[in-house]
Amino acid sequence: MNLGLHTALLIAATLSPQEPQPAQPQGDNVLRLQGQTPRQSQASGKSGRSAAPLDLSGYWVSVIDEDWRWRMLTPPKGDFSSVPLNIEGRRVADTWDPSKDEAAGQQCRAFGAAAIMRMPTRLHITWVDDSTLRIETDAGTQTRLLHFRETPSGGDRTWQGSSTASWEIDGVPRRGAGPSGPRDLKVMTTNLRAGYLRKNGIPYSENATLTEFFDLFPKLPNGDEWMVVTAIVEDPRYLTGRYITSSNFKRESDNAKWHPTPCTAR
Repeated sequence: MNLGLHTALLIAATLSPQEPQPAQPQGDNVLRLQGQTPRQSQASGKSGRSAAPLDLSGYWVSVIDEDWRWRMLTPPKGDFSSVPLNIEGRRVADTWDPSKDEAAGQQCRAFGAAAIMRMPTRLHITWVDDSTLRIETDAGTQTRLLHFRETPSGGDRTWQGSSTASWEIDGVPRRGAGPSGPRDLKVMTTNLRAGYLRKNGIPYSENATLTEFFDLFPKLPNGDEWMVVTAIVEDPRYLTGRYITSSNFKRESDNAKWHPTPCTAR
């Protein structure tokens, strides 16, 4: 999905010169465009590391270029802007009390898979083995495992859930080489523990499903490399429709600024 990069406001620890980025289609428009271009998933019969059309491994920092007041700060109670909450979702959000989450040891409710990529965070992406990709976050010290083969079944629901991954590649062949055009990592996540879409208690239930697309952009002339993660949350219990976001990340050369911190409820 060729989602755009805008003028970047890096989180405080990573202030760097900003470069204007071309505007790109957003939200449902991008999804419709993708639907018009059939893609092959694991077409070669390979999967995991051996089939990877792009290299996501390394360190990345989130670039907060939109929704600053909801991502860099904890929004006030009752601020549901841009989230398609139904009546029940609004009722539950209006009961948010961070002190109760702290007392119950549930400070990580906003750090689950459905919300963690929207946090001001760094990512460390590595291969555990040839069929499992690991994403660690320093915000909340969370770990996600993306399985290219069968996802382990059963088990308790967790903040990061159970994730199945596959490579999607545009089927148009490139002369003398592999496929050309859009390529991305698609991740489907279920078995989630109920949590928050934002830190001010906007809920998603254990019935929520998360679909993500990780897109890597060609390296820029100045050497910068960007990744966009598009997330689609569907939850019939609390949402009236799909909640779609896109989050931008910039590659870092090393772990010099990697700083794991615990979950916080406020």
